[in-house]
Amino acid sequence: MDELVIRDADVVDGSGGPSYRADVVVDGGRIVAIVQEAAQAGCQRPRARRELDAEGLVLSPGFIDMHAHSDLALLRDPDHSAKAAQGVTLEVIGQDGLSYAPVDDRTLEEVRRTITGWNGYGEDIDFDWRSVGEYLDRLDRGIAVNAAYLIPQGTVRALAVGWADRPATPAELDRMRRLVAEGLEQGAVGLSSGLTYTPGMYAGDAELTELCRVVARYGGYYCPHHRSYGAGAQAAYAEMVEVARAAGCALHLAHATMNFGVNEGRAPDLLALLDRAAADGVDISLDTYPYTPGCTTLAALLPSWANEGGPEEALRRLADEATAERIRHDLEVVGADGCHGVPVDWDTIEISGVTDPALADHVGRTVLESARRRGEAPWATARRLLLKDRLGPTILQHVGHEENVRTIMRHRAHTGGSDGILRGAKPHPRAYGTFPRYLGHYVRELGVLSLEECVARLTSRPAARLRLADRGLVREGHRADLVLFDPATVAAGATFEQPRTLPVGIPYVLVDGRFVIEDGRRTDVLAGRAVRRTPVG
Repeated sequence: MDELVIRDADVVDGSGGPSYRADVVVDGGRIVAIVQEAAQAGCQRPRARRELDAEGLVLSPGFIDMHAHSDLALLRDPDHSAKAAQGVTLEVIGQDGLSYAPVDDRTLEEVRRTITGWNGYGEDIDFDWRSVGEYLDRLDRGIAVNAAYLIPQGTVRALAVGWADRPATPAELDRMRRLVAEGLEQGAVGLSSGLTYTPGMYAGDAELTELCRVVARYGGYYCPHHRSYGAGAQAAYAEMVEVARAAGCALHLAHATMNFGVNEGRAPDLLALLDRAAADGVDISLDTYPYTPGCTTLAALLPSWANEGGPEEALRRLADEATAERIRHDLEVVGADGCHGVPVDWDTIEISGVTDPALADHVGRTVLESARRRGEAPWATARRLLLKDRLGPTILQHVGHEENVRTIMRHRAHTGGSDGILRGAKPHPRAYGTFPRYLGHYVRELGVLSLEECVARLTSRPAARLRLADRGLVREGHRADLVLFDPATVAAGATFEQPRTLPVGIPYVLVDGRFVIEDGRRTDVLAGRAVRRTPVG
């Protein structure tokens, strides 16, 4: 007898087509039968060892988070309710060009320091891997949800070139190509870059194109955090399109927003660019989160020259009075490349987390607010935080526009990604609320998308980008990564005031046919594994 039948579910199957009522049978981690209501008349309904009454619930494929920062959280926190409770059954990690494989001992330490604000330093993690394959093997020991991995171009550059702002030599470029090929052969699904983060930002277009040619040969995709989301946003998007076109590589634009005052109302300009490129044959998709503020590290705002050489060099420059004054001038007057070419407005920069508990009083306040409380200039406050917390503070950056969010969300190339940073005392609520917010706020309350269309953007379309033939749809033979939610009540619980609150209206989530959320509570099941790239052909 089969393991489970989900009875009388309203199936929204991920295709974008109309829903239907059916019994769905699961066995051996896969969907083995779908019996629609119309076919049940006069015949025996399917039975199984367990029957789940889904009356009033929507059954859909599990959600795919196309932009996640759970690289260490998956290992550190077996519960991982931040994502499991949202109905996420697969995360794509290795984002923004910085992660923990491939590395050697030197670059591992440098990367850990650089992205402490994203993932913590990892004192509680046994870093017993160096290659991409070894990291994926580590995930295979058992995690809460599945994970796919992008090779981080900045980490690759740190390994082959270092942290210097210079072109790669031919020998270094050859090594980077080999590292990318090896990571893809070991199961990575593509290449990410963070072109406002060091050292990835030091790569020119010719270097990026060469790496993307390797990605294209293996059937992967390129996922850039491009060079500007502010003053140079349109040009930065166009640059990535041309890199993908020259390399013949699929392109997926990470957290594709149009932020800062210079871009208010300019989302249609971006979408027109993408439509022209798609008409020319460029394979393009994108992801967004359904919120206006962004989230990154405070150190990421610094001009690139201040971060050259790695985290210790950045701290040395911040400690030097004359150099710190140059940094301030770039930030506040010129508009640093780390701040997307826009002079920083300290009243939009909210501290969301610190690693040193002695600095916790700053969390939840803007830099300007903290500075006024201390009777000093905002830069003095920001500099002290960077030095005392050793580049550890994370921030919310309140620079987005709701009309841009909705316009991009409606585009046919759109998928969902949380960009969720799980560290810090007051993280961005997108880490806990992205997917139920799509379903509750933007579908039920605002009608920006239909339920069927929204589910397709969170399931089958990401699966197609990842080239996963047996995920992303409710189909016989597909993996039983499934979510059951109440369309009348599903909503994000997380807010900017209470960002770690779990959602409501998602009582059941299955990964590989096993309940990770049951009756609204996290079970102890660790059914997730690394999802490796499907070989070309």
